[in-house]
Order: sequence, then C-alpha cells, then structure tokens
Amino acid sequence: MKINIFFVGCLAVLLLILCGCAAQQPQIQQGKVIAIWDIEDLSPAGSPFPDMGELLSAGVIQTFKETDTYTVVERQRLLLALEELNLGTTEIADESTRLRLGKLIGAKFMVFGAYIVIENTMRLDLRLVSVETGAILKTASRVIPAGDLAVWLENTRDAAEELL
Repeated sequence: MKINIFFVGCLAVLLLILCGCAAQQPQIQQGKVIAIWDIEDLSPAGSPFPDMGELLSAGVIQTFKETDTYTVVERQRLLLALEELNLGTTEIADESTRLRLGKLIGAKFMVFGAYIVIENTMRLDLRLVSVETGAILKTASRVIPAGDLAVWLENTRDAAEELL
C-alpha cells in the first residue's frame, strides 16, 4: 500500500512539473531560442581555474544576448529542468540527453563547446547544433596563448560571433 501511494505521489509531481514546463514554453518560443551549455575542460591535467568553463560560457551567452536574432534560455532554467528531471552529471554528459532537454525547455538551438590547455596553448572549439535534428550547423575554433584570461574571453566571444 505504501509503495502505491508513493508511486502515485511521484507520478503526480512529475505531471505537475511537465505541465509547468509546457505552460512556460510559449513565452520563449518567439524567434530563435538557444540554450548554451558550459564549455567543457578537456585539459589532461585539469584546469587551475575550476569555473573556467562557466566563465567562458558567460562570454558566449553575452554575445548571443547582444543580438536581436536569438533569445537565450537562461542558465537557471536549464538547471531547474535538470533538477526537475532528476538527471545526474553522467546522464547530461550525453549530448542526445542535452538535446532532449533542449526540446523540453523550448530551445531550437544549443551551443556546446570544449577547451583544452596544453603547455602554453589553449584550444577552444564551439559548435551550434539544431535541437530538432542534432545536426551541427556551424563550428568555430581558436588557438590562443594560454597565459592571458582577457585574451581567452575575447577569443571566446569572437568564436561565438562566428556561430551567429
């Protein structure tokens, strides 16, 4: 009996969450809606700056926000959707799972990216992906000297502009 009550309660909460997400989607469906994920650190030794991917992503977000072409899904909305779906970090590492999440929040496009630092060089790769098809629509890459954070941010924004 306890299991059935628990199951019904969980099902009711899930339905409320899905209804809440569906009700909010029309507000952001105008124009091209895009979600931007944190840029992943693929460096062999790990980054000395643990939040660098989030910082670089902020540059991408700002670049897209400054255009009239895209409506950027706020990072908080992505995190709330992840929490509501109870997805762990291993599940969101899979790009197809992130694309399904993009559909749920009403995004038409997503930006994924990664950077790697080896010795005195940082390489940055960004890609614009269609949520509907999973097709990569555009890519941008930069190879940058590794020492200057301002140069990293400037090049990240320049790479993001290539995706527009």
